[in-house]
Amino acid sequence: MTADPDCLFCKIVAGDIPGDIVHTGERTLAFRDINPQAPLHVLVVPRDHEPNAAASAHADPEMFAEIATTARAVATAEGYDDYRLVFNTGAGVGQTVFHTHCHVLAGRPMTWPPG
Repeated sequence: MTADPDCLFCKIVAGDIPGDIVHTGERTLAFRDINPQAPLHVLVVPRDHEPNAAASAHADPEMFAEIATTARAVATAEGYDDYRLVFNTGAGVGQTVFHTHCHVLAGRPMTWPPG
């Protein structure tokens, strides 16, 4: 497993920092966002460190697909059929932790366009 010793999400994956874990998989981990923007706001992260969604999709397409599978499992387990998945890639669009992560949002109306 690749990790960045300075990465917040790598520390959560390693168990060095507590998180409200809702799903544990072989290659992914899902935990509740500390600043929720919807009744369901969970982050799905790969266990291996990549800085953003584009890098993860390039490095390991199968693992990247597993993020979506995990997101579906989390939403279903929480009782939601309708949900939104958000990936931010780069500081200019709001990425603040540079470890690939998918926001799973549900439980309130979502507007379009987002942002």
